[in-house]
Amino acid sequence: MKLVVQVKLLPTPEQAPALEATLRACNRAATYASQVAFAKHLKDRNGLQKEVYADLKATFGLSAQPVVRAVKKVVDAYATLKANLQAGNLGPPTSKRHRTALSTPIAFRPEAAQPFDDRCLSWQYDARTVSIWTVDGRMKGVRFACSPDQLKTLVQYRKGESDLVQRGGKWFLMATCDIPEPAVYEPAGWIGVDRGIVNLATTSDGTNHQGRRLSRYRRWQARKRAELQARQTRSATRRLARRTRKERRHATQVNHVISKEIVSVAQRTGRGIAVEHLGGIRERVRLRRDQRDTLSSWPFHQLGQHLAYKAKRAGVPFLEVDAAYTSQRCPRCGHTERANRPTRDQFRCRRCGLAGPADVVAGVNVRDRARSVWAFVTMPVPQPV
Repeated sequence: MKLVVQVKLLPTPEQAPALEATLRACNRAATYASQVAFAKHLKDRNGLQKEVYADLKATFGLSAQPVVRAVKKVVDAYATLKANLQAGNLGPPTSKRHRTALSTPIAFRPEAAQPFDDRCLSWQYDARTVSIWTVDGRMKGVRFACSPDQLKTLVQYRKGESDLVQRGGKWFLMATCDIPEPAVYEPAGWIGVDRGIVNLATTSDGTNHQGRRLSRYRRWQARKRAELQARQTRSATRRLARRTRKERRHATQVNHVISKEIVSVAQRTGRGIAVEHLGGIRERVRLRRDQRDTLSSWPFHQLGQHLAYKAKRAGVPFLEVDAAYTSQRCPRCGHTERANRPTRDQFRCRRCGLAGPADVVAGVNVRDRARSVWAFVTMPVPQPV
């Protein structure tokens, strides 16, 4: 499996300007290549490279390999745009966003990430330094910082490109590591996970990971953002961006903690993990205006991603099951009715009288569906006679 390890670069005051000049030159070159690709309808890598190779070297001061990386970045960007258009992520063809994406070439921010391969970037793990190509020549001895576990992963599994990123005045390298996947074991049972807004995750075992603290933190951040937006100054805009990144990091950390605990319990007990498939829920649900911000900031997708990759890395079976009526169905008699859930927190079956916390009941239904799905998936295929 692919895993990205983020390490922090610690350039000296003399090294930092060269890194910034390199990043800006590469992105200017990529923007120029994007304009050529858009004007001449060149979306294949070889055709675009033949067209812009000489210009990128002569005009932007790039050497051969950074030119190749810049061209590949442009081709990948247009491939991603095409996939988003086909998937409808930019709205219907009649929408303004869809038409704008088709009518303008892709532009790259001056500080956008730039990929470097092993010809442009080499690692010295013992000294914790890297040697990297810049527009001012090869720069050696750029220090980096990471944890012992990250360093061990880099030494054993780093493979392929590493992205140079500037974020908030700090420098990072995103290194791709190819980690071998352990064999997935046969689960002795399943842990059903119900994701929600009030309770971020509730398992079929009754473990409840509340979202109250995260919601309170988001409301506090929203008030601070409103105060900054009212000032309408450049300094307020910069502080708004910092607050947004801080809030995103906080939510990510919460999801990491929750997913790590669930996966460790599943691994220790020999069970698998099952979650509801919630794709497209924001488009299906109609909400009042005061509820829209809460739903749009609900980090359920990220929590599902964290559970999936952590389970995959630990060899824990992971399934997504149908989310229909999991909070309205009685797991004992199967009776499904909206009235089974009189309040958000309580479940009471109108037929058999089963009662309990609604989120736990939903987790139990997810667990039961995972059992059926796993039995069907692992069913031996009959051999032709």
